[in-house]
Amino acid sequence: MRKLFGPHDRPLLHLGLFLATCGTTCFAYFTSATDDRLPFAPRLKESVLFSACVLLILGAHEMGHYIMARRHGVDSSLPYFIPFPFGFGTFGAVIRIRARIPTRDALVDIGAAGPLAGLAMAIPLLFIGTALAKVGTPVAQPPIVLGPASLSSLLTMAWGWFVHHHEPALQGVVFYGDNLLTLFAAHALRGTNDLVAQPVLTASWFGLLVTMFNLFPIGQLDGGHLTHAWFGPRAVPLGKAVSFFLAGLMAFCSAGWLPWLLVTGLLIGYRHPEVVEPDVPLSRSRKVVCAVCFVFFVLTLMPVPISMG
Repeated sequence: MRKLFGPHDRPLLHLGLFLATCGTTCFAYFTSATDDRLPFAPRLKESVLFSACVLLILGAHEMGHYIMARRHGVDSSLPYFIPFPFGFGTFGAVIRIRARIPTRDALVDIGAAGPLAGLAMAIPLLFIGTALAKVGTPVAQPPIVLGPASLSSLLTMAWGWFVHHHEPALQGVVFYGDNLLTLFAAHALRGTNDLVAQPVLTASWFGLLVTMFNLFPIGQLDGGHLTHAWFGPRAVPLGKAVSFFLAGLMAFCSAGWLPWLLVTGLLIGYRHPEVVEPDVPLSRSRKVVCAVCFVFFVLTLMPVPISMG
């Protein structure tokens, strides 16, 4: 067991968090996303399917980091899954790196392995879920820029509500945001993106959302690992510039970016621990890996992740 687990690993804790996250993802989908007119058994089946797909994506992501860390001799923890009984049933998963990373190449390997492994699960599930989803009644979707989810629009609506008593008119429809991958899958397979969410599609969408969050080139996010490996200290002002981009998304696209802006700016920060051998240059093959990851960042970017119509 010592060879399988590190000396600081607590496998029972990791297993307990994993099982708890199985429960919370299943519970969250059962209570919020299933049709309560359906019998109990079909609703439970849908919830279990959603939970399994989410945990497959998150598990692949974190095990990608873990395996690459162990391959480079970097002490790291097993994945900590984070259960949460509301929303999608989880805040994702993380691993803890307990030692300094030796080289820039190792930093890219460890940083890129997670999102690439997660995408290897999420993209096939996206196409499967799109093929299984029902085509819904076309509904006018809110605009991406200055739509009802943007901070600017919310402040305007709040002003009109409190001052002029103009209650905002919403259709009560929840829209999951699109990115280039979801749009391609929807139009290639179904000819429209007016699809009714179902367990596999929702789980794959959530997996793409988590990947997008992690690929932001800020601090010790996965994208930050890559920019620090490539640019060194110059990645710090790049991360700060990306924060201004996040602030723009918050103001003009979706106020939902505010929590992520606070998390990245205040909790994660912009700096990154230096590798043990900073003078060893990044290899050309790892630069290709970084470029591939940033292409996927563009493909997964959702200016408005969730909105109400």
